[in-house]
Amino acid sequence: MTPEPSRDGVDAMRGAVLLEFGINECPHCQRVQPLIADAMTRHPGVRHLRIEDGKGRRLGRTFAVKLWPALIFMKDGQEVARVVRPTTQSEVDAGFMAL
Repeated sequence: MTPEPSRDGVDAMRGAVLLEFGINECPHCQRVQPLIADAMTRHPGVRHLRIEDGKGRRLGRTFAVKLWPALIFMKDGQEVARVVRPTTQSEVDAGFMAL
């Protein structure tokens, strides 16, 4: 997991960014890892940040994250797509296509 950046820091990121909110112990988060890894091989220019979410974690609240994993796709600091608790490659790929 990536240390939690500030919301201002995330909003200032240029280019394509995938914010992945979840926790290591989450079974849904574990199941989506191969899907994300596959998509990342086809989109090497996307910056991927795995961010631990939960009680006391502010960044997830600023994005209104309620379920894990939450994949938030950003382009030049703006959210362009969101995929929550994906189960298929096509769901994950749809987020990447928005970039």
